Amino acid sequence: MSSKEVVESTRKWVESVVIELNLCPFAKRELMQDRVRFTVSEATTEEQLLAALQRELELLGSNAQIETTLLIHPEVLQDFYDYNQFLDFSDRLLVEMKLAGVFQIASFHPAYQFGGTEPDDAENFTNRSPYPMLHILREASLERAIAGYPDIDQVPIRNIEHMNSLGQSKLRSLFDACFARAEPADD
Repeated sequence: MSSKEVVESTRKWVESVVIELNLCPFAKRELMQDRVRFTVSEATTEEQLLAALQRELELLGSNAQIETTLLIHPEVLQDFYDYNQFLDFSDRLLVEMKLAGVFQIASFHPAYQFGGTEPDDAENFTNRSPYPMLHILREASLERAIAGYPDIDQVPIRNIEHMNSLGQSKLRSLFDACFARAEPADD
């Protein structure tokens, strides 16, 4: 799959799952303003991915026009448990770069599983994505958005309830649709 196809699938996921299901009340505005950077890492090792993450953090630090980055890495950390452990390295990198408190990294993975849940539980879909990815967020922007949003603490609870009401089968079909290619138009 090409980088372009990976980005297309990820963008469809953001539009049809994250925004349409209102999992993140802040995503639509940034996507509509074209302030979300979708980038695909060619990394095949954790070391390469950490270097790619460092470059993205440096880019965001120097370019205020980019609000947030989805660093998609389809060739590394396919196993969720390995991915979950890698998040510790990501957090350490933020500290080493003196960017803790400036940026934070949210986690999304095709096999995301919250502690205390079963792999097929629908609520896991709140953090499931077409490919493993690291979502780099600006903390100041996040704090402003949260301050202006009523009942922010209810968002995760509402998301879990919504995912459970939709069910695993419906959610799986939404995810599968992210990989569907547009049919060529007839002339």
